[in-house]
Amino acid sequence: MHIPAILALLPLAAQAVNIISANDDGWAEKNIRTLYDSLTAASHSVVISAPAENQSGKGSLDKEPTGLSEPCEFDSCPEGSPAVGHNATQPRWNYVNSYPVTSIKHGIQNLSTTFFNGEPDLAVTGPNVGANLGVVTSFSGTVGAACYAAHEAGIPAIAFSGGSGSPTAWDDPTPDYAKLYAELATKVVGAVVAAGKPYLPEGVFLNVNFPKVNDGKCNKADDFKFVLSRIYDAVPLVSSKDVETCNNDERLPTETKVTRAGCYVSISVGKASNKRDAKAAQQGEVLKKLGDFLTCLPK
Repeated sequence: MHIPAILALLPLAAQAVNIISANDDGWAEKNIRTLYDSLTAASHSVVISAPAENQSGKGSLDKEPTGLSEPCEFDSCPEGSPAVGHNATQPRWNYVNSYPVTSIKHGIQNLSTTFFNGEPDLAVTGPNVGANLGVVTSFSGTVGAACYAAHEAGIPAIAFSGGSGSPTAWDDPTPDYAKLYAELATKVVGAVVAAGKPYLPEGVFLNVNFPKVNDGKCNKADDFKFVLSRIYDAVPLVSSKDVETCNNDERLPTETKVTRAGCYVSISVGKASNKRDAKAAQQGEVLKKLGDFLTCLPK
């Protein structure tokens, strides 16, 4: 290889990080496998540690994994399999027969030492099959796993969710929405990593929601823009002020407003300890780090 070609690869290599990946839809669901491929293609080192079965809506539940009394979802592992295991030909695809929080905890505490020689740099969860907006975040396993990583393990975490799709097996044809969501998630990861360490303020996570994919529009990654948002509607005289940006008069748009506005992705800063909106100062840190990656909703 010529020297210029080697030098051209250096910036890419410098931005590659170690990522633990989880979800609540199960280790064999198409979205998590498609995101694995996309992040790996972007030179990141990724390990999946996700539930053996669909565990949607399990929030922050945690329990010791047990052996399989029936096959994993989509027959991805046989009845009688051990409590934790991996794909026969790909040891980086791991299942845990328990909840999403238990799964990502297993990945952080056990798999990371094997594949990363230490803790992961970043935790990503999802993309969830279905949006996680507002109060839904409180019982989402996808959000719960991200909050565990950020709050309990001190690892920067991003929860991804998408409005389109239905549970799809790992060996089915990859839907266009899964490819699109994976590409968009990889863009967000790239922007967070490019901003440098610390990737996120301590004790927060990013809740990222992709809108529904339409045939006529919002069907290519370049069609989308990213907007800083808030998870919950602000309660007058109760909710603290948001960071000021886009002439928002101390209030960011909600995730629901952003994802219903067209080709816009909502990025909210949440407190990992309680899954509520973070303070303006923490929102401001994320706003400053992401810079021009973020845009404003049209008036």
